[in-house]
Amino acid sequence: MATIKELAKSCGVSVATVSNILNNKPGASDKTRKLVLDMAEKLNYTPNIVAKNLKMQKTRSIGVIAEDMTIFSIPDIIDGITDYCQEQDYQILLTNLRLFKKYNDTYYNREDYFDLVRLEIKKLMEKQVEGIIYVAAHERIIRCIPDTLPIPAIMAYGYSKSDKIPSIVVDDVHGAAKILEYMVSNGHKRIGVITGKPDSLHAQARLVGYQQVLFENGILYDPSLVMEGDWTRISGYRGASQLLEKGVTAIFCMNDLMAGGVYDRVDELGLKAGIDVSIAGYDGRELSGYYRPPLTTVSLPLHDIGHKASELMIDLINGTGIEAGSENVCYVGCELQVRKSVKDITL
Repeated sequence: MATIKELAKSCGVSVATVSNILNNKPGASDKTRKLVLDMAEKLNYTPNIVAKNLKMQKTRSIGVIAEDMTIFSIPDIIDGITDYCQEQDYQILLTNLRLFKKYNDTYYNREDYFDLVRLEIKKLMEKQVEGIIYVAAHERIIRCIPDTLPIPAIMAYGYSKSDKIPSIVVDDVHGAAKILEYMVSNGHKRIGVITGKPDSLHAQARLVGYQQVLFENGILYDPSLVMEGDWTRISGYRGASQLLEKGVTAIFCMNDLMAGGVYDRVDELGLKAGIDVSIAGYDGRELSGYYRPPLTTVSLPLHDIGHKASELMIDLINGTGIEAGSENVCYVGCELQVRKSVKDITL
């Protein structure tokens, strides 16, 4: 493959003349312009985009730091990042921290891995990335990105709590409200709920959505119908046992995995999910479509979170404004997936 110097030499003109012609700048005669363009095609000349971008201090690359690629939420977020970056002719440089593999979920409430994050940020900046997107595995407050970073940074699926670093998160309050509104519209008033871990921001926001819908529909909130889970199938099973004894007609689980535990207990008791007791989940995991009957749930907007993070990042790189709330947080809405697990008892 020919270089620009070789192309200039073959045409008998200066490198500057070739550069001007290839960049469609005025100054060369039509004859010289035709000579250079024809010779470029003949020699199969391709501009060195990397060198050009470095000279302009533009690499059209974004660093992406993922907490752990084995967590179900992260691949879809990164796919959304990649989707928009490809549309805009940007590339991503991906780093996988493998935090869940190393520490399980115990790292969620720790900060001792922050030095590792900052080391990876340094490595990416050495590769001339124009911005950094940090992709969390579970929404929580994460202060691992320095406010003093000289390039833009965005937190995807987590809260930076920084007015310099936008956060892109799920609108869990309205996501849970969609599930509860659907249950109430089908005649259910005694609705039990199995939460996630109490320190989870997801669980806290989804409980707010649950309470709001009860209030708006004049249904008294009963704390005894709220069972603490831990996101596992067995906690769904245990919660179902307690809620069924309290005479609920429906159970809202804060993830699809716990809903599977409810199915297990309902089947064990000789009851029929979606007939004797209505069940709804959250997350839109693939497995929810294989339950019998298929589970009514809310799908997380993971691809959209990644897509929005890329949009905001490229806006920041280009110096344009961003669409964020007063706390520098962008909330992305969920979508209700109605299936066969919630019975209409108004009929």
